[in-house]
Amino acid sequence: MTTERAIVKAILAYLNGRPGCLARKRWGGGMGVAGDPDIDACIRGRSVQLEVKRPGEKPTPLQLKRMEEWRQAGAVVAVVSSVADVKSLLTEVDL
Repeated sequence: MTTERAIVKAILAYLNGRPGCLARKRWGGGMGVAGDPDIDACIRGRSVQLEVKRPGEKPTPLQLKRMEEWRQAGAVVAVVSSVADVKSLLTEVDL
């Protein structure tokens, strides 16, 4: 089975290859906010926050709370498991 780390790497490569997009892996630890989404991206001025999970896995309650905070602030927010998921999301929101 594919690791979450490999999925994140593939998604970052895809996003950073798109014109007008900058995406970074958000690292946990003392300086971060617990539960924040794994990938922080900006696409043509729009904030995109992605929680990456292996297929079949679900976000924790804290992760769901943090994603809702980002959503309420106007970001595009999603749980994704592949580059295909990201492509579908970006098509859906016209980015």
